[in-house]
Amino acid sequence: MERFAELLDRLVLTPARNGKLRLLTDYFTTVPDPDRGYGLAALTGGLDFPAVKPAMLRTLTTERVDPVLFAYSYDYVGDLAETVSLIWPADGGMEAPALSEVVERLSHASRSDAPAVMARLLDQLSPSGRFAAIKLATGGLRVGVSARLTKQALAAFGNVEVQEIEELWHGLAAPYTELFAWLEGKRPKPENAAKAPFRPVMLAHPAAEADFSTLDPEAYAAEWKWDGIRVQAVAEGGVRRLYSRTGDDISGAFPDLIEAMDFDAALDGELLVGDPREKTGTFSDLQQRLNRKTVSRTMLTNYPVFMRCYDLLLLGDRDARTLPYAERRSQLAAFVADLPGDRFDLSPEISFASWQELDDKRCHPPHPVIEGVMLKRKDSPYLPGRPKGPWFKWKRDPFTVDAVLMYAQRGHGKRSSFYSDYTFGVWSGPTEDPVLVPVGKAYFGFTDEELRQIDKYVRDNTVERFGPVRAVRADKSHGLVLEVAFEGLNRSTRHKSGIAMRFPRISRLRWDKPTHEADRIETLEGMLPPG
Repeated sequence: MERFAELLDRLVLTPARNGKLRLLTDYFTTVPDPDRGYGLAALTGGLDFPAVKPAMLRTLTTERVDPVLFAYSYDYVGDLAETVSLIWPADGGMEAPALSEVVERLSHASRSDAPAVMARLLDQLSPSGRFAAIKLATGGLRVGVSARLTKQALAAFGNVEVQEIEELWHGLAAPYTELFAWLEGKRPKPENAAKAPFRPVMLAHPAAEADFSTLDPEAYAAEWKWDGIRVQAVAEGGVRRLYSRTGDDISGAFPDLIEAMDFDAALDGELLVGDPREKTGTFSDLQQRLNRKTVSRTMLTNYPVFMRCYDLLLLGDRDARTLPYAERRSQLAAFVADLPGDRFDLSPEISFASWQELDDKRCHPPHPVIEGVMLKRKDSPYLPGRPKGPWFKWKRDPFTVDAVLMYAQRGHGKRSSFYSDYTFGVWSGPTEDPVLVPVGKAYFGFTDEELRQIDKYVRDNTVERFGPVRAVRADKSHGLVLEVAFEGLNRSTRHKSGIAMRFPRISRLRWDKPTHEADRIETLEGMLPPG
């Protein structure tokens, strides 16, 4: 367990991607089975301990520690696992259990005995071990490592292509002893016995202005880039699964689409809300369906989903990925024509003769849920990963608004000592006596130096506190204006302003701009999609 704790500590403190890869590869090399397999499962989201919840950990800690001291400590540190691991009243002098033993204990813990199981673990472990155990139990590692990066480290460890691992992944289970034996050359490659497996997706490079001087418009097809989530629909031998672009099985949240997958094929496309024959909903509508284990009948009725198909990966037992894009597209069009029209449609292509003509269309898309265009080389096969050249994404320019900083909260991990999560607002009401209404939150887009500047500003201008949140002085004569960039706006009943921002980030600090010149709510309302 202590070796896993050391890995998490070092991952948190290592910002560079290659450095993280080296740490992961070293862990897989030096840690024996089954601990390295359970570590792999933890890093890829393959472990679930439903009996352990953050609320239970807070209650458990306040039974051992003065509640006021815990509250102050949690407010200062900003991370529950880190706070509990440091404040827990035990020296951790006992022999630490192995990671596999910790997994075993947590797996068999019920809701009634989970507090005792966790207390025993926290007593046994050192502070870093406690931190790792809590992160393991609650499922939120937050160490800057994605499942994809972990699989890339596995590929480097075994000197194989990451696509081989991704295609095997859904037929494997923790602690992955067969997988490690193959990667070490001790056993043959495991056979993927799972039906309807995930296939690694092909991704696009962002298009830069310099790229177009070397690209031939006639060599590329273009289609709209829709603002949903990229998915892969796979049906094989009666098994039907819907995957996210990272290979997560999200079938449970979308039974209406699964029911319509009466075919033997693998399709790549965009998951959207609505009916393709009538109306395409916004990403805000889609968010109502995301990250759910079950979906109510009302949700299915109010937010039906469909798949806008981009590509064909498999048709029956024939792999189409080696075919040129133009040929795959032709077969996909014929295939989608026979699917239920309320659940599947074909992503329309855009006709253009020059990059300038396509740019004009990109800047004035025919639908508010379009966020740009995709360029696909007509002769390109479907290649996993992000190869440079075959596919480009050319997103429309972001919207910007000048908003006033209203609230700030500490971040997590490396940012736990900085106020780095910001709520900002714009003016509303009469011009002579306006009020600020919150319109969004952002926690990235600024440099480290700008973070320090904002943090100091928050501390120097705090006027009120609400638990971990600080209210910052903001009126017509005093405040900090932030230039906020975002991808789009949706109407929202959950926000006081009636507006929800899509991917907001801080693009610039407007020290030069007085707060009374910040934008008004009418400016944002003019950017809302119709309807």
